[in-house]
Amino acid sequence: MTNKSRSALAALVGTSIEWYDFYAFATAAAIVFNQVFFPPDMSPFVRTVASFGTFAVGFLLRPLGGIIFGHIGDRIGRKNTLVTTLLMMGVASFAIGLLPTYAQVGAWAPLMLVALRLVQGIALGGEWGGAVLVAVENAPPGRRAFFGSFAQLGSSVGALLSTGAFSLMSSFGDEAFVSWGWRVPFLLSAVLVVIGLMIRLKLEESPAMRQVRAERAVADTLPVREVLQKSWRTVLLGVFALATATGGYYVTTTFLLTYGTGTHGLTEAMLLNGLSLAAFLELLVTPLLSFYADKIGPHRMVIAGLIGVIALSVPQFLVLGSGSVALIYLAMLAMRFAMSALYGPVATVLAEGFAARVRYTGISLSHQVSTMIFGGLSPIAATALAASAGGSFWPVAGLLMAISLVGVYCTARLKHHERLVVTAA
Repeated sequence: MTNKSRSALAALVGTSIEWYDFYAFATAAAIVFNQVFFPPDMSPFVRTVASFGTFAVGFLLRPLGGIIFGHIGDRIGRKNTLVTTLLMMGVASFAIGLLPTYAQVGAWAPLMLVALRLVQGIALGGEWGGAVLVAVENAPPGRRAFFGSFAQLGSSVGALLSTGAFSLMSSFGDEAFVSWGWRVPFLLSAVLVVIGLMIRLKLEESPAMRQVRAERAVADTLPVREVLQKSWRTVLLGVFALATATGGYYVTTTFLLTYGTGTHGLTEAMLLNGLSLAAFLELLVTPLLSFYADKIGPHRMVIAGLIGVIALSVPQFLVLGSGSVALIYLAMLAMRFAMSALYGPVATVLAEGFAARVRYTGISLSHQVSTMIFGGLSPIAATALAASAGGSFWPVAGLLMAISLVGVYCTARLKHHERLVVTAA
């Protein structure tokens, strides 16, 4: 196996495991954490918001994780950084599966859950940027969007494994699921981490990083300081260009689970199966759309995907009231197809905006600030908007369309910035 192929595989497997852990938490926060980690005398709405709050805190430290591991990745190397983030995420997720409930230890239960969630946030804050770079920086010329998509494929693989695991556990019945079934997906992360480590430990350093070392061009100051001084516009545009990819995703998955079950009485199993199908579709079409993005330009593909999200924002929620499984699944699949046009190419769009010596820090900062603002708060904002509108989905659809419009503008602006050549073997 060539280093190019190995780097793509390492990006795919590693991010699959980390996103599996992250999505497992998101799914559990939507359907079970409100029952096992919070007082039963709370109102259902307050418990749901509190549950989503534990999900949100993981996003608060993701920018810090991006800065910490971006610094290490830009000064020491991509490989060792990615091994560390994988271990952190895996240990935290396994520990969540062992946590006592509120009925067993009272307020200590949500506090421990939040602490482990913060560890997850720091780990994932450093994961995405490094995984993208080992794929993009090793890609052959003219195939960077395609190779970069393998890092993002980890998101769909992780979502597929996570929703599949929860769907399987929910089939044992509500009582078993609440009692012990929700723990199994978290405990399984230990097996996945071992597999990921076996692959990442064999990974070679990227050509771009080797060249930076050879030319003694490693940043002589804090990489984050250099990024904020010289490339702050690129960071800012990147934050908003990613708003739909980071925040819109959770509106159409995590919030949709709660809204569909709570407002329309749909079953968790049915919605989880639909999300599993959508994740499988994403897995298939992301590399294909990224391959085509190398031909037409990654910026154009990202903008096309954002326009698709705008067009589908209302139908995505409108069909939930129909009760038709076929229509609901069709809307899920259409939305995920549109979002798949963002995921692969956006890695190349961001990577080309930063110099190699600070690239890990630059793309990590853009991505993680975006996830902190839009990813962590989107389910809470969507829940509050729907509640204030008497259960109507219209404000939520409006929010999704608004952030997508902003994303179109910022992605177009990024195209006008100087495009730095990514060194590849």
